[in-house]
Amino acid sequence: MTDVHPPKIELFDVPRLTNTDPKGFVRAVDKYETTDFGLYMARPLDGHPNIAYFRSWLLPAHGLRVGRWLAHPGQTLDHDVYIDVIDIEHGPVWRTVDLYLDVLVRDRQDLRVLDTDEILAARSAGLLDDGTAQRAFERTFAAVEGIAAAGYDVDGWLATLGVHLTWSPRP
Repeated sequence: MTDVHPPKIELFDVPRLTNTDPKGFVRAVDKYETTDFGLYMARPLDGHPNIAYFRSWLLPAHGLRVGRWLAHPGQTLDHDVYIDVIDIEHGPVWRTVDLYLDVLVRDRQDLRVLDTDEILAARSAGLLDDGTAQRAFERTFAAVEGIAAAGYDVDGWLATLGVHLTWSPRP
């Protein structure tokens, strides 16, 4: 049975170097970088059993959040890149609305799409309108097609779209 919940909202306060997670916790950010194609964020992920550090790009033109996470020593993750399908409003404080669908990529190996059950349950419950659900699926399909065509190289695929991501190491 799928847990039906409203879309998760997150805030990225660039001037204050904070990130407010979907549960309302305000977290300190080590780095923000604004470019013509998006916003980069890097920060620790306190209290998570597997993930120690979080790095992600918000890409408004594509409706995606592309993340590369760093695991705690001795832990491994089952993906290299985690992509959230989102709506993005940008300004001094960026705001994202998660549209449920996620794409997990293992570099140069494969990918999988998660949470189709969540988006369908949210649509059935009236938490998303038809246009928003369609937009989420279209963004997911475009990402899957592009990443697969690029040999499961997310950065390579995005470079073909004029998006050149950089990933800072953990400070």
